[in-house]
Amino acid sequence: MRPPIPPPAVDHPDYLRHYHWMKQAIELAAAAAAAGEVPVGALVVNLENQLIAEAENRRERDHDPTAHAEILALRAAGQALKSWRLDTCTLYVTLEPCPMCSGAMIQARLGLLVYGADDPKAGAVRTVLNLPDSVCSNHRLTVIGGILELPCRQQLQDWFAQRRAASNSRRPN
Repeated sequence: MRPPIPPPAVDHPDYLRHYHWMKQAIELAAAAAAAGEVPVGALVVNLENQLIAEAENRRERDHDPTAHAEILALRAAGQALKSWRLDTCTLYVTLEPCPMCSGAMIQARLGLLVYGADDPKAGAVRTVLNLPDSVCSNHRLTVIGGILELPCRQQLQDWFAQRRAASNSRRPN
């Protein structure tokens, strides 16, 4: 198992680029939260550092179990590039991808994955599973985790805390 690539130093141009795009992914996640979705945002950028696609979680709104932000962003990127191969692209996402999303990234031959917070329950890139380095993977996905980890994690924790509080306030005493 390969160790994850550490984030670049904060004054490095790569970090500044990752920071910029992750801030936009956090904004997408906030829009998802406002719509009652788990706050996860994702976007795809090409080699020229141009935005190709963006998405937020839409499972509740679309009544679709596959409508994760990553899947929707990958689909939109494939349509924009007119290719299923995304080997020259970077996907930014606020939460470590689940098995379904990790598998889709591997199938897309994604060039680079950059994510914010680890997912201790369903993370399939480094935390619970490591699908990119698994023997079942036909593509070795390069991964950088921990970009803006604290705000990504806090956004999720705050959303779930609000949901629990609302649920508790509706319960009869």
